[in-house]
Amino acid sequence: MPSSRATRGGGPSGQGDATVEPTLAAILRRFIAPRLAHGRRVCVALSGGLDSVVLLHALSRLRAAGVGCELSAQHVQHGLSPHADAWVDSCQELCQRLDVPLAIARVQVPLGSGEGIEGAARRQRQAVFARCEADWLALAQHRDDQAETVLFRLLRGAGVRGAAGMPEERSQAAGPRLIRPLLGLSRATIAAYAAEQALSWVEDESNADLRLRRNHLRHEVLPCIAQQFPAAAQALARAAGHFAEAARLLDDLAAIDRSRVAGAHGRIDLRRFSLLSAARARNLLRHELLVAGMRAPETRWLDEALRQLANADAASATCVGTVDGELHVYRDEIHVVRQRPAVPTVPLAWHGEAQLAWGADRLSFALATGDGISRRLLAGDAVCLRTRGGGEALQPDPRRPRRSLRKLFQEAGVPPWERNRLPLLCCGERVAWVAGFGVDAAFACAPGEAGIVVALHSGAQQRIEQGLGSPPGAARGGSSGR
Repeated sequence: MPSSRATRGGGPSGQGDATVEPTLAAILRRFIAPRLAHGRRVCVALSGGLDSVVLLHALSRLRAAGVGCELSAQHVQHGLSPHADAWVDSCQELCQRLDVPLAIARVQVPLGSGEGIEGAARRQRQAVFARCEADWLALAQHRDDQAETVLFRLLRGAGVRGAAGMPEERSQAAGPRLIRPLLGLSRATIAAYAAEQALSWVEDESNADLRLRRNHLRHEVLPCIAQQFPAAAQALARAAGHFAEAARLLDDLAAIDRSRVAGAHGRIDLRRFSLLSAARARNLLRHELLVAGMRAPETRWLDEALRQLANADAASATCVGTVDGELHVYRDEIHVVRQRPAVPTVPLAWHGEAQLAWGADRLSFALATGDGISRRLLAGDAVCLRTRGGGEALQPDPRRPRRSLRKLFQEAGVPPWERNRLPLLCCGERVAWVAGFGVDAAFACAPGEAGIVVALHSGAQQRIEQGLGSPPGAARGGSSGR
């Protein structure tokens, strides 16, 4: 049965004869114990399958033996299998028996995202993992998984970083650090531990589907290779270590090159970048995208980016896109811009709320006295937030004339792709406030008068001001702008 639990050996007490457990337990203790000095909360990504069940059980035994970790588990229910609810039940029973708190996240996997079901499901899991309240998120991949990953990526034409396989530890853009405590252990060792401890687990029926390329490698190709190369898994895992070392050296080289081509604002100066060899330029671009939290791009994408960058100039609007974001050129600098949720395309009415969402960002409206926008003047007409439509003007400084937003954006060096995302607060047809530039002089609060201080909370304000200088008449922080 696809979702049935398989019980392997041992008695109900789960003690076994301990012929395998010391090896697994010793490796796990050596891996976990030093990390607990940097955070004691360990959460296991628990699918309910053999590997994650063994990892959770072994960690609970270490906890009982005095290794001071605060243990929890996280299960992600994708809803892709008819047995998904049974897997949830199995995880709940195991965690109750081991006295481990369990969090269950039910997600919907988009089937038309272009990433494939596996890729889309992985994205959903990563989003859940980023929200885990733990210091460490423990994944249960082992040495055979590593060998499979290395071979799979090599067959897809991966570079050095891809061929390095899965690291033992890495950070996420948000949330706990990911760790793989079992990466040095074979599948056979893990299965033997489960048998000795009389553990039960669930089997995902999709793991037997040979139409999936990874399953074909696991069940058909690697066993065939092992007949001629019995130590194939160890060799591939060892090769992954060599590739990982080479990848670290390439990162070091990228850091050296970046220090040489960085401009006054800390971004890559296009003219200096053009002096790099093609190989080093590709390496630096790849590094920039990874640092920005994007996935490593394909070589053909990097080659196209280099081609466009070679033909860019100071007035260029060069843009090369990936699934994760875009590469822009503006004022002889290369900008890496991650994909962000769209901002409202129609005016968003404001009725006095303390906060409003703006795409992935947030606008706050704080009551003040003698600061911000005059509440009296706002009361005269309907108030809304919108993006610019063209022709708008602003007078952030009463000592200077009213200027078009286009001119203000140009003078402040606001990149074109940011300009159409900035919120404008309008009273009727008149612009009262612009994010990053502040309050129009006609709406400015007089001393002692009741006002509203508007602020945009996001990376947008930082992107406007970072290294570009403050807009004329605008205060850093983008609240009242007075």
